[in-house]
Amino acid sequence: MRFVEAQFVEAGDAKIPAIGLGTWELRGRTCARIVEQALRLGYRHIDTAQAYENEREVGDGLRASGVRRDDVFVATKIWTTHFAPNELERSVKESLVRLRMPEVDLLLLHWPNPHVPLAETLGALAHAKRMGLARHIGVSNFTVALIEEAVAACPEPLVCDQVEYHPYLDQTKVREACARNGMAVVAYSPVAKGRIKNDRALLRIGDRYRKSAAQICLRWLVQQNVAAIPRTSKLERLSENFEIFDFELSDQDMRLISDMASPKGRLNDFGFAPKWD
Repeated sequence: MRFVEAQFVEAGDAKIPAIGLGTWELRGRTCARIVEQALRLGYRHIDTAQAYENEREVGDGLRASGVRRDDVFVATKIWTTHFAPNELERSVKESLVRLRMPEVDLLLLHWPNPHVPLAETLGALAHAKRMGLARHIGVSNFTVALIEEAVAACPEPLVCDQVEYHPYLDQTKVREACARNGMAVVAYSPVAKGRIKNDRALLRIGDRYRKSAAQICLRWLVQQNVAAIPRTSKLERLSENFEIFDFELSDQDMRLISDMASPKGRLNDFGFAPKWD
């Protein structure tokens, strides 16, 4: 597989484009249009999920873009109610039917589910990879303890943990755990659901580089070797989010942004979510 964009986060033999498009809450024609336009602009990483109920539209947008399927890194996530082995395989095949693809590039467990033994779910996830339904597999919203448990139990390599990560939330421990286990980190909500756009500290840093607060956030993540998947429904934001490879933050600015994290910085949670460190 080859990509137009040369910036990647690597884990094992997986090459994840550093900036992708998140599609949470994008539906219908809006979703297909945004995916199409993103790919035309140069994006080569599209993230969806069974729970987003937009896999069909993501596939439609990819085909409408005219970009070759082999040039796009497509990720989807299995919802927690499909973690039993037989159900997992069935649900993944249904996702592929909706996407109209024979395989995805990355298949993730969306959230931990304590009601299904993790080893059973991971065995089924690995089997899906071996069946050719996914090129790579990973997890999402896993804590340090769950990362270690998952790596030990999974018969195939896990290439990433997709987690909420932005300047208001310290994910140092998760990043370190992923690094120990040869996994990448993929950041969702990387601009804190838009909350950073009026942050005075980020705006001041942005002034020095002639960049927006969002671009500063995304560059901060990429310089940590983290992939980011900002979601937007606005065409003008697509270009802005992608234009972060023409500058580099200083070490001092990297530290200033990292120091913005607080214990109350988390924005996303779910009923099955474990207690975070």
